Amino acid sequence: MFDLLYKELKLAAHPNLFIFTLLGVLVIVPAYPYGMVFMFGCLGPYITFMYGRETNDIYYTALLPVRKKDTVKAKCLLLVLAQMTQLIISLPFAFLRVKVLLAGNPAGIEANIAYYGFGLITYAIFNFIFLTHFFKTAYKAGKAFLAAIIPAFLVVAVMEVLVHFPKFQWLDSIAPDAMLKQLPILVIGIVIYVISIFTAYHVSAERFEHVDL
Repeated sequence: MFDLLYKELKLAAHPNLFIFTLLGVLVIVPAYPYGMVFMFGCLGPYITFMYGRETNDIYYTALLPVRKKDTVKAKCLLLVLAQMTQLIISLPFAFLRVKVLLAGNPAGIEANIAYYGFGLITYAIFNFIFLTHFFKTAYKAGKAFLAAIIPAFLVVAVMEVLVHFPKFQWLDSIAPDAMLKQLPILVIGIVIYVISIFTAYHVSAERFEHVDL
């Protein structure tokens, strides 16, 4: 399995996937809508799948002595690796911004616990819809992206807008008591993300079995 993931990173991944993964550093930018970080975390995999379509990556992988479901698993692992790396890269900059940007973020939500919870939910929705749609044909990445990015963007939009209402300002706080209150959002995000990627894998693998390459 790790050989296939290595192949994904060396041959299938578009350079933009690595660039967009590094954009986790954007949480240090003043007055920036940090939800865009998660949009880049969705855009990078899409470009990679489009690149794979143009290079016949799925067909090439199917010719290897591997099961079709392992092809799906490798793609799922590539998405998870890119998205989790993006979040990990963002973390030290999220801590640093608290020290250097004392005025907060007027453009939207702070890079706090609630932010990461909403981000995981965004990834989860995108991954499930995108992967399951894509592996219906293993070819139509554009249609799969359109189906997935709209609900993912809505989650980001709600997150960014919600914190401007006084009743939900605790979602925008970096105070210890407020972030303790935000913990359930992070836990829910983790649970949804894990369930989503496992479900997406099983549904996608089942659909891919019926695709005639």
